[in-house]
Amino acid sequence: MHSRTVFFVSDGTGITAETFGNAILAQFEFKPRHVRLPFIDTVDKAHQVVRQINHTAELEGKRPIVFTTLVNVEVLKVIEEGCKAMMLDMFGTFVRPLEIELGMKSSHRVGRFSDVSKSKEYHDRIEAINFSLAHDDGQSNRDLEQADVILVGVSRSGKTPTSLYLAMQHGLKAANYPLIPEDFERRQLPPALVPHRKKIFGLTIHPERLSEIRNERRPNSRYAALESCRAEVADAEAMMRREGIRWLSTTTKSIEEIATTILQEIRPERLEY
Repeated sequence: MHSRTVFFVSDGTGITAETFGNAILAQFEFKPRHVRLPFIDTVDKAHQVVRQINHTAELEGKRPIVFTTLVNVEVLKVIEEGCKAMMLDMFGTFVRPLEIELGMKSSHRVGRFSDVSKSKEYHDRIEAINFSLAHDDGQSNRDLEQADVILVGVSRSGKTPTSLYLAMQHGLKAANYPLIPEDFERRQLPPALVPHRKKIFGLTIHPERLSEIRNERRPNSRYAALESCRAEVADAEAMMRREGIRWLSTTTKSIEEIATTILQEIRPERLEY
């Protein structure tokens, strides 16, 4: 049972409000019901939001919590004056004091994704995503010189989700390659990767966890057997040490933590947020 409802209200996608709000809510031991209300960009929509929030307040007998990132002052005023809720206006809390401190007005841009057709950063991010998809799991050796980072590791160690996160969140062109038994027998990196050694970053994982993940995909197979997982992980880590490749274990880390560590290590000249 949810003890409280939290609304994320924005005249854009609501991603900023939800990301910031969730970071704050994570400090408290409870599981609220989440409701995202994006594209609230007119007064009429604002009145509908007020009715929805107040109806929730009546049903639950508790004030909902509302995180907002509303640029339109008229829309914000309707919600602030009409809602029977605890309001947390992130723009009011952070942007307006900065306007005073900097002595200038903010652009009052609606969200980070507005006007994307004119944004070079947006198109760079799309290009990075396409690159990462084309170079997932060693599918292509072409244009590796364009890669910002090349992730290596045994199958199912977290290479694909990390590559896509780096592309989507930071605009980095991330390729990834699985290390397979043939590589271990040769005691060498895949030949296509050798010229790009400085871009390589390794991911490893505890064999027990790897076996669990692989069993979800191929139950009771040699691929998922704990013995095979132990051998592959040991061989992969030995190769990384031998080749001088930086690496980390993904066993207990989130994608965000993995990506942050990689960014700290490779320090690319271009980062997108």
